[in-house]
Amino acid sequence: MVQTKEYKQTWDLDVIFPGGSESKEFQAFLHSVESDIEKLEGLVEQFNPTDALANRETIVEVINHLEATAKKLRESFAFISCLSAQNVKDSHASLLVAKRSALRAKMSAVETTLDEKIVSIDDEAWEELLKDDTLSELSFVLNETRTKTKELLSGDQEVLINDLAVDGYHAWGQMYETIVGKMEVEIEEDGKVNSYSVGQASNKLSNSDRNVRKHVFEQMGKAWAENEDLFGQTLNHLAGFRLQKYKHRGWDNVLKEPLDINRMEEKTLNAMWTAITNSKPHFVKYLEKKAELLGIDKLSMYDVNAPISKSEKKSTYTEGANFIVEQFRKFSPKMADFAQMAFEKRWIEAEDRSGKRPGGFCTSFPHSEQTRIFMTYSGTTSNISTLAHELGHAYHQHVMNDIHGLNQGYAMNVAETASTFAEMIVADAAVKNAKTKEEKQALLEDKIKRSVAFFMNIHSRFLFETRFYEERKQGMVSTNRLNELMVEAQKEAYCEALDEYDPNFWASKLHFHITGVPFYNFPYTFGYLFSLGIYAHALEQGGNFEDDYIALLRDTGSMKVEDLAKKHLNVDLTQPEFWENAIALCVKDVEEFLAL
Repeated sequence: MVQTKEYKQTWDLDVIFPGGSESKEFQAFLHSVESDIEKLEGLVEQFNPTDALANRETIVEVINHLEATAKKLRESFAFISCLSAQNVKDSHASLLVAKRSALRAKMSAVETTLDEKIVSIDDEAWEELLKDDTLSELSFVLNETRTKTKELLSGDQEVLINDLAVDGYHAWGQMYETIVGKMEVEIEEDGKVNSYSVGQASNKLSNSDRNVRKHVFEQMGKAWAENEDLFGQTLNHLAGFRLQKYKHRGWDNVLKEPLDINRMEEKTLNAMWTAITNSKPHFVKYLEKKAELLGIDKLSMYDVNAPISKSEKKSTYTEGANFIVEQFRKFSPKMADFAQMAFEKRWIEAEDRSGKRPGGFCTSFPHSEQTRIFMTYSGTTSNISTLAHELGHAYHQHVMNDIHGLNQGYAMNVAETASTFAEMIVADAAVKNAKTKEEKQALLEDKIKRSVAFFMNIHSRFLFETRFYEERKQGMVSTNRLNELMVEAQKEAYCEALDEYDPNFWASKLHFHITGVPFYNFPYTFGYLFSLGIYAHALEQGGNFEDDYIALLRDTGSMKVEDLAKKHLNVDLTQPEFWENAIALCVKDVEEFLAL
C-alpha cells in the first residue's frame, strides 16, 4: 500500500545527536571517539608481531577494537558532513570540519602502525593466524592491507604525510568548499536581479527556455571565472601534494591509487573506455536530433540537459517518493520497504532553500545503523532520479549493517552500482508509464541524457584529469591552460558534437577538489555500466532476483570487482564483451528515441 500522507522535506538529525552543531551529546561522543583511538593506539603498541601466534588473542582484540572505533569515527564524520552541507554559513560546523581532519590523521597514524606490524609477520605464521574464526572472514581485507603496506614508505614517514595532510592537503579541499559556499550567482528574472547559491542556480540550467539557460550558464561562468585564480591554487596544490606523495613512494602511474582504491585492474578500465568510445557515434546522432528538436544547428553545453518538451512534468516531493517506492516494489519488496522507512523517518534533506551545499550525497551512520540523504528537490524528473540514486546508496549500506565493519569498506565504483541500479528501475518505469507519445519521448530522452553524462561528460573529466596530472608533474598549471585542457577534453569526449563548451568546468566541479578520493570520475561510469549488466541479469531472472542482488551487494567490500563479476554474473570485466552488452541497452534507448 503506497503512503498517502505528506512527507517532510527536512531530515531529522536530532534523533542521532540533538542540538545541531552545538550538540553537547555530539561533543561527548567526539571525546569518546578520541579515547577509543587512544585505547586502540595502546593495544597496537602492545602487540608483538614477532611472536604473532602466541599473541593471537591480542590481534583479535585489536581488530575488534579497530572495527568499533572505525564505526564511531564514521558516525562522527557523517554527522559533521550533514551539518556543513545543510547550512554552509554554520561557523560551528566549519570548526567541526577541521576537527574531523585532525581525528582522521590521528586514526590514520594508528592504522599505519598496525599495518606495519601486520606486514612484519612472516608468511607462515600469517597463514596460520588467518585460520582463526574472526580473522578468516576478514582474510581478503587483511591480505589487501599487507600487499598495500609493502608498497608504502616506512611507518614514520606515512604518519608524517598524514599529519602534514591536515593543513597541507585536506585544507585545500576545505578552502574550495568555503569559497563555493560563499559564492552567489546573480540572475536577472522578470527585470529584477536575484542572487542564488551555486546549487540553486544549477537547477535553472534545465529550464525549457534557451535564453534563460544561456543567461544562467553565462552568469555561472562569470562567477566561476571571478574565483578561478583561487580555484587554480586549490587544484594545483591538491595535485602537487598527491604527486609528491606518489614520487616518494616510487609510483609513476597517477592511476595506481584510484585503481587500487576501486579494487580494479587497468585492463578493466581500458576495456570499458574502449567499448564506450566505439559506441559514441550512436550518441552523436542523438545530440544532432536533439539540436534539431530544439530548433538550433548545434547544441551548446547548456543545451545538453535541456528538456525537449516545453511543459516539464513536475511532481511534489510526496508524489516523487511514492513513485520510487512503487517501482522499487516491483523489483525488490525489501528495497521498497527500506525506501518507505527512509521517507517516514525523515532520513532525507531535500528542501529547496538557499544556504545549502550544491549537489547530493548519501552518508552512513554505521554506529546507529542509519543513513542520511542530502539533495535539493524542485520537482523535476531529474530530481526523482537523484532521489532514487541516493536511496540506492542507502540500501546498499543497509544490507551490509550486520557484516563485520572491516568488510563494509566497499569502493566508489561498486557504491555507484547500487545507486545507478536504483535510478534505472525508476527511469525505466517512468518510460513504461508514459501516457502520451510526447511524454514517452521526454522520459526516454531523460534516460539517454544519463548515458551521455556517463559516456561523454565523465569521460571528459577523466581525460582532463589524466592530462592535467601529466602537466602538473612539470610544475604549476596556469588557469588559462586549465581552461584549454578542459575544452580539449570536452571536444574529444563529445566527438566535437557541441557548439560551445564549458572552460570553467574544472573549477565548478567539486569532484576535482575532493581529497578523499583521487580521480572521482571513472567509478561513476563503471557503476552505471556494471548496474546495467546487473539490471539485464535481473530482467532475465525475474522473481528470483532480490536475494541474488543482496548477496552481490554484501560481497562488495571483500572482493576485487573482477572476482565479484565472475562470482555473481559469470562475466569477465577485462574483456570488452560485458561492456559492449551493457552499452547496447543504452543504444536501444537511442534507437527508440530516434524512431519516435
